[in-house]
Amino acid sequence: MKAALYGKNYEKIEKLLRSKGVEIVEAARCDLLICYGGDGALLSAELLYPGIPKMPVRDVETAPHCARHSLERQIDLLLSGSLETTLLPKLSGKAAGKEFFALNDIFIHNKNSFSALRYQIKIDDELYGNEIVGDGVGVATVHGSTGYYKSITHGSFRTGIGLAFSNSTDMTNHLVLNEKSVIKVRILRGPAEMAFDNCAETILLEEGETAVIRQSDKVSVVRNLALFMCPECRRIRREQRKNGFENIPF
Repeated sequence: MKAALYGKNYEKIEKLLRSKGVEIVEAARCDLLICYGGDGALLSAELLYPGIPKMPVRDVETAPHCARHSLERQIDLLLSGSLETTLLPKLSGKAAGKEFFALNDIFIHNKNSFSALRYQIKIDDELYGNEIVGDGVGVATVHGSTGYYKSITHGSFRTGIGLAFSNSTDMTNHLVLNEKSVIKVRILRGPAEMAFDNCAETILLEEGETAVIRQSDKVSVVRNLALFMCPECRRIRREQRKNGFENIPF
């Protein structure tokens, strides 16, 4: 197998891979791109290297693994062909003559934090909100529904695409839509920024401009996703973050 590595601290996993006969190559020549870090490492790797199969592995120094998912066991499962492959759908976002693709979510926010955003929403060309006032609106994939979408809605979903409204002044229901739905957002009072995943690049939307968001025909091929999202590993990670603070007055 030829593997490429992505992440800040992949030296430990590189040594382990080489000891098991894996050839480490550049991303352009690899069979698999191993993303060593956290969720951000996977998203960044997908932005830089779309179309290359990826295996996310959490950095054991910052995110300890549970007893069933040691670093060596994950590599052994990979080499034995026992890891499940998941196809994660991606969103398409079009605005201002540009198009990008998101693995997690696309959000349109007020650019000025001291001024609310006013916008209209159409779903499949039917008006859903004539004037919504708030911090912004976002569309999430199933994979992204456990991130920012969940922090807004306090829920997640397993099929379709999610529409979430951030701090709206009026009651606006969050929605889970059919995967073929098309969402249009027109800015009534801006400016607004359209952002996706953890990309530093954003699109500026002025008053009157419209963004179109839908599920694309592109997918991300990911192996090891179930182990990467392991609830027990997550519990250990949260407990570790509290270490050292228990006896400090707050």
